[in-house]
Amino acid sequence: MMAYILKRLLLMLPTLLGVLLLTFVVIQFVPGGPVQQYLAEAKAGAGGVAEGGGLSYRGAQGVDEKRLAEIKKLYGFDKPAPERFWIMLKNYARLDLGRSFFQNKDVWQLIREKMPVSISLGLWTFFISYGISVPLGVAKAVRAGSRFDLATTLLVLAGYAVPGFVLGVALLVIFGGQLGWFPLRGLTSANWDELSWPARIADYLWHITLPVTAMVMGSFAVTAMLTKNSFLEEIRKQYVLTARAKGLSDRQVLYKHVFRNALIPIVTGFPAAFIGAFFTGALLIETLFSLDGLGLLSYESVIRRDYPVVLGTLFLFTLIGLVTKLVSDLSYVWVDPRVKFD
Repeated sequence: MMAYILKRLLLMLPTLLGVLLLTFVVIQFVPGGPVQQYLAEAKAGAGGVAEGGGLSYRGAQGVDEKRLAEIKKLYGFDKPAPERFWIMLKNYARLDLGRSFFQNKDVWQLIREKMPVSISLGLWTFFISYGISVPLGVAKAVRAGSRFDLATTLLVLAGYAVPGFVLGVALLVIFGGQLGWFPLRGLTSANWDELSWPARIADYLWHITLPVTAMVMGSFAVTAMLTKNSFLEEIRKQYVLTARAKGLSDRQVLYKHVFRNALIPIVTGFPAAFIGAFFTGALLIETLFSLDGLGLLSYESVIRRDYPVVLGTLFLFTLIGLVTKLVSDLSYVWVDPRVKFD
């Protein structure tokens, strides 16, 4: 087992290097880099016009060569690309993700500031998805082929077919705009600091309802159908017939024998689903509901060509994803001792 873990850890290094190298190379060919963005903002601030937000801005025209060299040095573009990439790798090896070009903050500080919003959305999405979809999947498996199974399947698949962003727009228009039952943006009200703790909790739940509802639908359908199919596969196996032949009730067979084996593929998916709820699928929802989280941070960094934030968050998310994948694979052994990686 230790040899397998060590091999997987060593394989993470070339994977991380490949992801960073590919992204770094692509960045070199993207028009409208940080220097052009800076010049565009400076000209716009001086009353000029910056075409296309800096993407088509003819950046260095009319700028003193000495001043242009100073700006390039400020952003580290006075060095050749291979040297910049090597410096970045050395910094990342020390877990130094650099400093934002435009927000004048360390990337770690930005991530810490945005993390609470993403954690809040992720935790609610994860627990609601599994807390409802697993019991629903068990009920569908026990009643397979019934009207209940058919009706819930249609509802689940209909919810899955609607993208979370589209559902979020509909929820905002209907419940936030027309009916006015829920707020249109943010996680808390402007006077949140002045409220009592019970009022703060109610205010937070009031704000989080619509974005969490929009995020839950996709993962909810997948987990429910996976649970149903896993239980159906176990229910049809020989040991279930043997247990029933010995006089055990359906409830005893389901919860003492089938339940543990059927939950193996679901339990082993917990680490990936738990971490994935924080870092994936929230970009459009955070943008739609004006939630200042990691998804919105990544999007704005790409738009503004804030490369330290783009590469720093990519490095962190890739590393977390690789470690989570390893934990998911190892959980097979912890849940089912029959699995041997040797």
